Amino acid sequence: MQVSTAAVKELRERTGAGVMDCKKALIETEGSMEKAAEVLDQQGLASARKKAERIADQGIVETYVHQGGQIGAMVEVNCETDFVARTDEFKELAHNLALQIAAMSPQFISPEEIPSETDTDPQAACLLLQPFIKDPDKTIQDVITQTIAKVGENIIVRRFTRFELGY
Repeated sequence: MQVSTAAVKELRERTGAGVMDCKKALIETEGSMEKAAEVLDQQGLASARKKAERIADQGIVETYVHQGGQIGAMVEVNCETDFVARTDEFKELAHNLALQIAAMSPQFISPEEIPSETDTDPQAACLLLQPFIKDPDKTIQDVITQTIAKVGENIIVRRFTRFELGY
């Protein structure tokens, strides 16, 4: 089956996957854009799981201060190389994480950090489980996984803090 360059370009823009991966997915799904996106998403998840074991000791510290200066957040996001830390995709992820922290006030990064004697709702308390404020159909973990698939490196939220005036 022949796949048009325009279809490959559209799928690439939509998913962030490589040109050859997009072409292969479109051929595999007989030109179905939706099915091809699902195939690439599944491949991205598989690739992200493989990368999760790699050391991420580079990255950036991103801040966000809400209008009026009453609420702010600071987050350390790590990746494997300083090259990826300077990419627009990585910087956008870090900014979105700081925005999420300021807006949703998570207490922990992941459910593993919640003390066992606490009856806290993990979805509300854990950053990685929270619905992404810009797209509630995705969790923060989904957004990180998509960025891992785009940049090709492991990404870890190392730590964060949130400030609110008077608290």
